[in-house]
Amino acid sequence: MEKGKELHVGEIVQLSPDVGNPAFAYCFMVVTEPKPWGAQGYVYTLGTRDGPGGQAYYRAKWEEMAWTGGRAEWMT
Repeated sequence: MEKGKELHVGEIVQLSPDVGNPAFAYCFMVVTEPKPWGAQGYVYTLGTRDGPGGQAYYRAKWEEMAWTGGRAEWMT
């Protein structure tokens, strides 16, 4: 993603296959805090039949994200 793009809370970005933590590779992340160096956000984890999952937070640098143009309808 282009450095300095204006991101907003609730926007969705896709994380690169080359992220610092491979567990987050290819995931869609909901932006919670736009930052000068990129963004902080979460990937929602899979739950069980008994309840929903939770948030796995990640700090993504500009080069680790691709803007999708989408926005989360529901945020946790």
